[in-house]
Amino acid sequence: MLTPAPRGPPATPAIVMPSVNRLVSAAPRRAGSGRQENDSTMTDSIMSKAATMEIPINSNGDTGTLPEDDSLEQAAQIHWRLDEKDLQQVMVSGPNLNETSIVSGGYGGAAEGIIPTSSIKGPSMHHSGSGSLAGAEDASRGVAVEKFDIVKKWGLNTYKCTKQMISERFGRGSRTVDLELEAQIEVLRDTKRKYENVLRLARALTNHFYSMVQTQHALGDTFADLSQKSPELRDEFGYNAETQKLLCRNGETLLGAINFFVSSINTLVNKTMEDTLMTIKMYENARLEFDAYRADLEELNMGPRDAATLARIDTAQQQYQIHKEKYERLRGDVTIKLKFLDENKVKVMHKQLLLFHNAISAYFAGNQQQLEQTLKQFNIKLKPPGADKPSWLEEQ
Repeated sequence: MLTPAPRGPPATPAIVMPSVNRLVSAAPRRAGSGRQENDSTMTDSIMSKAATMEIPINSNGDTGTLPEDDSLEQAAQIHWRLDEKDLQQVMVSGPNLNETSIVSGGYGGAAEGIIPTSSIKGPSMHHSGSGSLAGAEDASRGVAVEKFDIVKKWGLNTYKCTKQMISERFGRGSRTVDLELEAQIEVLRDTKRKYENVLRLARALTNHFYSMVQTQHALGDTFADLSQKSPELRDEFGYNAETQKLLCRNGETLLGAINFFVSSINTLVNKTMEDTLMTIKMYENARLEFDAYRADLEELNMGPRDAATLARIDTAQQQYQIHKEKYERLRGDVTIKLKFLDENKVKVMHKQLLLFHNAISAYFAGNQQQLEQTLKQFNIKLKPPGADKPSWLEEQ
């Protein structure tokens, strides 16, 4: 039998609540339990009334309050308390492996025993990430410390060398001097200055002689042109044209010899001598460092001898020995290079001076055959006219 809805605002669609007997009957019950059957009969009588009850919904979508709600909730609570143990026995079948939770303790324990697996993070990933990060930090820290040590050593070494240099300038400090080696170094520097002057003058001669050869070439072309246009002076212009062309050809041959001479002198001065002077500069720096650490060691030896000073003396002794070995090694290198440079200089200059003399003598003597023979003797190949000029395609 249906109970009419109370009068009031317009009726809204009613939702018929399904029978709770289906929900209750889903739980297993124990056979032979009289108390449970009596409670079930009372519950069924209450639920039968609720099965046909209409639940009105107001305009806001909320259900209305019915007087039977309290009785329904009480019946449901009583029923679930009675069947709690039966539901637990059904769940004893074992944990579901698909569930993302870990049950600690008994299955009937409190909720605190359930630990979500999402809260457990892989230790391997965490340790690997933290390990790589720590390794990167250690590497960067090591690089920074290494750079700091390099800068510290450089600053200390620069300070000591500057102090030693100022002391030598003002005559307050002593310096290590190798008289024989210092004399050889001074001779080399003076020789280099003189050879640089020879190189400068030889280049000037080359430029001036090249201009003269170009002038002779232009003058010969002019004489040849006038010999064609002046019949009365054809022979005279012709003789002079041939003479200028011959001088121009011999001048180009002499230019080849002079250019070879200039190239050899340039190699000797700006490469061979310069390399030896670079080694000498390294030797002088090593000498300055050696004297600086020697003066530092002497100053420490003159002071008090406590524990801290003894440690500093040991360190200074080690640095002194290191720079002494470096100084002696570079001194030997300079001695050897000076010896080889002197021998090489004699060989090169003997050949180049002979070439220069023979070429100049043959040119001004007008001996074309001797001039060409001189170039063959020194294996000098002349470039054809216009070889240095770029081609039309290269210019484009």
